[in-house]
Amino acid sequence: MGSRMSANLLSAGFQLRGYDVSPERREEFAEAGGTVASSPADAVQGCWAALLSLPTSDISREVCLGPGGIAEAGVDDLQVYDTTTGPPADAVEFAAALAQSGVSYSDSTVSGNGEVAGRGELVVMMGGSEESYQLGAPIFEAIGRSHHHVGAVGSGARMKLIVNHVLAIHRLALAEGLVVAELGDMDPDKTLAILKDGAAYSKAMDLWGDRMVEGDHEPPFARLRQTHKDSRLIVEHGLELGAPMDLMAVVRAALTEGMDEGLADYDNSAVMEVVRRRAGIGRVE
Repeated sequence: MGSRMSANLLSAGFQLRGYDVSPERREEFAEAGGTVASSPADAVQGCWAALLSLPTSDISREVCLGPGGIAEAGVDDLQVYDTTTGPPADAVEFAAALAQSGVSYSDSTVSGNGEVAGRGELVVMMGGSEESYQLGAPIFEAIGRSHHHVGAVGSGARMKLIVNHVLAIHRLALAEGLVVAELGDMDPDKTLAILKDGAAYSKAMDLWGDRMVEGDHEPPFARLRQTHKDSRLIVEHGLELGAPMDLMAVVRAALTEGMDEGLADYDNSAVMEVVRRRAGIGRVE
């Protein structure tokens, strides 16, 4: 996600400094036209904004508040836009801590996978001040097709969990329906086309339908293990609010099964393989 967002920002004319723990990612970033930094604190030098895209909010905490992190950078009036999926409470914590260093933090989560990010069609959901939202609009427009100010800090993270909650259910429902079609000797491509054409349609069909039909889950645009991690956050979030999590519990069980069966690093379309294996028609060795 991060490399695709940075590519779109460079194409839009932004000058970028960046840091990644991976030497390969740093080399790719330099080849694309970015300036490689030696740490998060170094990356924000001379900048007015920082865009974070990280695997977990624990890593966001390190980047923002840890040694060599943004809080130590000494950059006044810096805007931090964090696209990382994490608990809303973490966003509130980071914002309060960074404010002591004169840094404004916004949880600026995104809806979409790596393929969508590559096309610059993400949907940005920002929690933070109105001023930060207005300042960040040019960044959001470079990486996405739309952007929304959803409330105070923490609201962006909450909205992302709600979006992923519904999407994960749609993805598993699609997998189950397609397996029923296979077992019933229905044409899978025609079944998918009809599903897309009718009231059952969801964006999940556009993003994962073909991969599910073909049993092709590589390369991953978002790994099954990432969705499994998100499912834990979604369930915890819902239960904290007193919401029923019945359908999401079913999804989480399927994702856990996929993790246990060696599917962790496949695309999250591989939930289809979980359902296929349950039906005795698995394809992935």
